[in-house]
This record gives sequence, structure tokens and C-alpha cells, in this order.
Amino acid sequence: MSLASFHALSIDPVQAGCAKRLIACWRYERISGRQTSWCSREEDHVATTFPVQEGTVPFRGHETWYRIVGDSDAPGKFPLVCLHGGPGAAHDYLESLQAMAETGRRVIFYDQLGCGRSSIPESKPEMWTVELYVDELNAVRSTLGLDRIHLLGQSWGGMLGMEYALTQPQGLESLTVASSPASMIQWVEEANRLREELPPDVQRTLHHHEAAGTVESPEYKAAMDVFYARHVCRVTPQPEYVRRSFTAIDRNP
Repeated sequence: MSLASFHALSIDPVQAGCAKRLIACWRYERISGRQTSWCSREEDHVATTFPVQEGTVPFRGHETWYRIVGDSDAPGKFPLVCLHGGPGAAHDYLESLQAMAETGRRVIFYDQLGCGRSSIPESKPEMWTVELYVDELNAVRSTLGLDRIHLLGQSWGGMLGMEYALTQPQGLESLTVASSPASMIQWVEEANRLREELPPDVQRTLHHHEAAGTVESPEYKAAMDVFYARHVCRVTPQPEYVRRSFTAIDRNP
């Protein structure tokens, strides 16, 4: 993934740095293809434990992986469905949002088809359409019985959330758009402006490898890391769950 086409992660450093931290998770049983776990977090010497379910949803001949934190919703509360960025970043970097389970609602993550735990053997560029991802969200909701939801989309996920809302789906209680562009033309202009503020040697490395088509080289990735450290995730060192998302991108570019 080159910076010329970059639109994957845009993480709020305050949110990433201050979110409560998941410190332990263990699997305790497997039921009908779904893995059920317990996750424990601890902060200020107060521990909270949430049950976790993982499984897959059949979708267009493939499988969409999901994760549900919490086992029920309090009266008057509706589950939160989280849409990750990319396309292709996988859900991992959004894991700090698991803390929303403390508000009395389930939190649902899923890896969109073609990435992370929902990867397919061979990429098919003709498949990757907005319509596919809108249909996938409908499939996840239908299979998991998510009749009424709050929806949060980050970066590309926010763009998907806006496209989904335009279909006027039943039961969409709210939509939160986080770090998402309403105009890709304006986004590209601003991304290029930020590139121009990078050190000259970093800019030269980016331009050289993009022109040569060698964006998988270690030098190019090191130059991208300079941009990411300034404008994607400013937490140092990066949280482990953020690093997992970058690994997912490298595995399924």
C-alpha cells in the first residue's frame, strides 16, 4: 500500500493513549462453530470481565469473521457495531472500543471480506465494491440478529457507514463517523500537503519508490513509518493491537 493511495488508519492519539487496556483473554469453550472467551481488563485496581464470542458469517461463498464483546444489552441500550478502516486494515486497531461494553451494550467487530481473519485465497479486485461491503454489513446484522444498532465507522469505515446510512436501513439508531473524508478529492489534496512537510530525504525516498513501482521495499516502508508516526498513530511505542492491523495490511495488501 503506497502513500499515494493511503487511506487506511487515522487514529485519535488521545483515544488510543487513554482508552482502558485489555490485559487478559482466554478461550473457554467452542459452541456450534463459535468460540466463546472471557476478556478481563483492569484499571485502578478494579477488574471487569466480559464474555466474548467469535465466529463467522457465510457471505458470498466466503466467511466473514466477527467478535462480540459482552453477552447482552441493558434495557434501553443497543449494541455498537464497529467498521474498521482500510479497506484492508482489519478490526484490531479499534479494540480499545471494547471499553464501551461497560456502558451496558455489546460491542461487535468484524473483519471485512478480503482482510484479516476474513481473507480469501486469491484477491479479486472486481469484487471490491461499496455494494459488497454494504451487503456484508447487512449479512452480519441478519445472522447475528442485530435488529437495532449504533454504528461507528473509522476512516474508510466511516465512508462505508455513510454509504450504508444512505440505504435507509431499519434499526440504525445512530451513526458515528470518525476521521473519515466526505470528499476524497479534498482528502488527497490534504494528504499531499502533509507529505510536503516531511523531511526532504523522506520525500525523495517516497517519490523514488513510487515511480519505480518498488513500494514493498524496506526503504519505502521506513519512509511511510515517518508519515504514520506524524499523522496516523502518535502513540510511541504503538499499541500491540495497532501493530496487528499493520501486519494484516502487509499480509493482505
